[in-house]
Amino acid sequence: MKIKIIPDKCIACGLCHVHAPEVFDYHDDGIVKFYATDQQQKELPDTSSLRSAVKLCPTGALKILEDI
Repeated sequence: MKIKIIPDKCIACGLCHVHAPEVFDYHDDGIVKFYATDQQQKELPDTSSLRSAVKLCPTGALKILEDI
């Protein structure tokens, strides 16, 4: 599944990292990013922890991009 990060919506709450620490890291200012890349979209395996991270983001800074 493809995940998109919307940095302008991130409030640096840390929930994404709690649910999917293998996927999400933070910039120095606390804004979410993917590990080892500055890309804002990434194709990742569909896991329950990743879906939880996206679903529980309080500001919608993470989105699952559905195939059309």
